[in-house]
Amino acid sequence: MVIGDLALLSDCRTAALVTLDGSVVWWPGGRFDGPSAFSRLLDPDAGHFTIRPAGPADARRAYLDGTLVLETEHDTGAGTLRVTDALAFAPGARGHEIGLETPGALVRVAEAVGGDVEVEVELVPRPEYGLAVPRLVREGGQVVTVGGPDRLFLADGGALEPDGGSARGRLVLRAGERRAFVLRRGRPEPLDGEATLADTIEAWRSWSAMHGGYDGPYRDEVLHATLVVQGLTYQPTGAVVAAASSSLPEVPGGTENWDYRYAWLRDASLIARALLAATCADEAQRYFHWMTRAAVSCRDSGHVQIVFGAEGERMLEEAELDHLEGFGGSRPVRIGNAAWRQRQHDVLGEVLDVALALGEDLELDDFSAAFLCQLADRAAEQWREPDAGVWERRDGDRRHTVSAVMCWVALDRAVQLADALGPHADAPRWGRARDEIREEVERRAWSERRGAYAGVLGEDELDAAVLLLPLVGFADAGEERMARTIDAIDQALGDGGLHRRLEGREDEGAFLPVTFWLAACRALAGDVDAARAAFERAAGCANDVGLLAEMADPATGEPRGNVPQALSHVGLITAARCLAEAAERAPA
Repeated sequence: MVIGDLALLSDCRTAALVTLDGSVVWWPGGRFDGPSAFSRLLDPDAGHFTIRPAGPADARRAYLDGTLVLETEHDTGAGTLRVTDALAFAPGARGHEIGLETPGALVRVAEAVGGDVEVEVELVPRPEYGLAVPRLVREGGQVVTVGGPDRLFLADGGALEPDGGSARGRLVLRAGERRAFVLRRGRPEPLDGEATLADTIEAWRSWSAMHGGYDGPYRDEVLHATLVVQGLTYQPTGAVVAAASSSLPEVPGGTENWDYRYAWLRDASLIARALLAATCADEAQRYFHWMTRAAVSCRDSGHVQIVFGAEGERMLEEAELDHLEGFGGSRPVRIGNAAWRQRQHDVLGEVLDVALALGEDLELDDFSAAFLCQLADRAAEQWREPDAGVWERRDGDRRHTVSAVMCWVALDRAVQLADALGPHADAPRWGRARDEIREEVERRAWSERRGAYAGVLGEDELDAAVLLLPLVGFADAGEERMARTIDAIDQALGDGGLHRRLEGREDEGAFLPVTFWLAACRALAGDVDAARAAFERAAGCANDVGLLAEMADPATGEPRGNVPQALSHVGLITAARCLAEAAERAPA
């Protein structure tokens, strides 16, 4: 298994990951961050649910148009096995209602095309990330687990024979014959697999029909990226998790293996602006409400937490699962994320940036307005203090350039929103602090030795995060200092057309959002050809079903890190939007 083999299924509450050979290797229960019933993703003995031909076959796959319903065709020579996979929505759910309620069902429909096909089906549930080994029995015409924290019910039409901790079967599908397999959590009543699949397809297409208004460059890629972002959205709250997976390695065989199934405020403004550009204001508005509900819950009045659970949970204690060998032997395997304890000043700007971006669609009550004023006050008071930075470094806090700039964003947006923020607004004070930040950044972030804005005030190390300066309106991409910075990052951090986050991290691989940010900056500066080249290099790292991981090997383009990564897809949307704006500015 390689990371590029993984395809995403989503019911906008949780996700499943499916390999090219027809194996479901990841399926957390109930929520994206729940314990997984199948964890072969992280250990070959930690459970899977596989449907594949009994003999050799060549596989190809694609999502059905306008959906995250996956269709895989296995060509055996004698016939083709077509398997259609989906996580089901509630019956009749359409548009913005998808994912609000779900039956907790994985639906897999197998069909023989062009000839008879012998099919092998294997169910090996291992709940709690492979710790539990339940017994499988037949009960009421279904295969049922006994033992462990969850009960799983597989409606299989009698195809499988339970044998201890697994169930296996072989069957021959005649040309044109179909067989549905429906796996449910904790609900013994079987669903009609065919009807549920058809309804789920229509549900996805109803959402896509409401959010297909983008008509700029790379339209197909943008619309698919919006589907992926929606697939990573926990619909009951509007939170967007960073990725569907945990502990896929940034460095093969290394220890940089993190759990990204949580929602980071640091991604907020880019996600919200992407949603506004490519979907509709409703999605961004819901995300803003989630952000404010989560952030206002922080006990420490001087610290806004940077990452939360999908329901706004604060405590995301990090633990290592020593019983799992890790993806490709990369250990440790982690669940939870210790970044919840870090201090990052950028979150102040991100919340306020979303508020301004919503424009006339911003809905503020007195409570929300007072909270935004508190964020602006904190930015004015805390911008000089060191923090962990947007890359969540664990080697000590420093005065990061982008953290200071995002405090500038907080104050700039607060000044512009002052009339809407009510009696707590203090635009004159905020404006003075904003101007102090700009003066400090221009004086101390600029490195004459490097001819660029550095990542830390008063130092010389380059940091690709400073590419955000034009994207948040702090700098003009075509102005001399910023133009030189863009060139310096492209040269010093670039490798094969992709880009790393920091210097001295050659083994880490390229961080795909950075290349999309560079493409956006080139477009904003008017260099459309260079922008397109950078965009296409990063977009070309998508796998066969258009999913982008967090990182890629610069030499091969092979994905690294967790997948699919929301920020990579948001970066694609952002760069395409900037290219669209560049086209509009171009003389006729």
